[in-house]
Amino acid sequence: TPQQVATDLSKVSGYEVIRLYGTDCDQVASVLAATKDSNVKLFLGIYDIAQVQKESQTIADAVHGDWSRVNTISVGNELVNKGTDPGAVIGAIGQARGALKAAGYSGPIVTVDTMMAMTNHPEICKASDYCAINCHAFFDGNTPAAKSGEFVKGWVDKIGQATGKTVVVTETGWPTQGDNNGVAIASQDSHQAAMSSIKEAFSSNVIFYSAYNDMWKKNGPGTFNAEQYWGLNGNAPSS
Repeated sequence: TPQQVATDLSKVSGYEVIRLYGTDCDQVASVLAATKDSNVKLFLGIYDIAQVQKESQTIADAVHGDWSRVNTISVGNELVNKGTDPGAVIGAIGQARGALKAAGYSGPIVTVDTMMAMTNHPEICKASDYCAINCHAFFDGNTPAAKSGEFVKGWVDKIGQATGKTVVVTETGWPTQGDNNGVAIASQDSHQAAMSSIKEAFSSNVIFYSAYNDMWKKNGPGTFNAEQYWGLNGNAPSS
């Protein structure tokens, strides 16, 4: 509910940008209302590229013509990594540009994907206003938590050099529990070490994942039974 959103966000402070992934459950309007007295900007998302027009309209309706609080709008999250044709994503970006421009938005529009998908398909970066990557050292298996910042910065530099574009890390973090992945240990201590390392490596252009644990998600061996436990602040107060 809007009240639960307001409660959860009241416990999150000191950040310039909050990222949302979609438009369902009235989330855009709820987060805008909960942060109206702050300087926080929103990184909004169109989740389903088959519903670009509808989700663009939902966003436009929520902002009521005031786009000053919108940092970026993404079109899809890790779609190419999951097997979607890059051309379909590029087409959706173009469709979103038209719909959002007509609604008065003139800010950045990107697609978000993993660092590997962005490396293998630089065309999705070139179709975006900047390269937006999700990059988690934990899944590498050869990188300890304390080297997370170095790992992520390495990918940012590599993709930036290859594309000539600014690279923004739209997800990075470390799980507080779950199964270990090689030298990557899922624990509270490792989480703290990873976040310190990332903060040391970056002063901007990085979004931490995530504000709270995502207990609605399902753990599984593919994500080392850690899918629920990436929250910087543990469980949400409203949960």
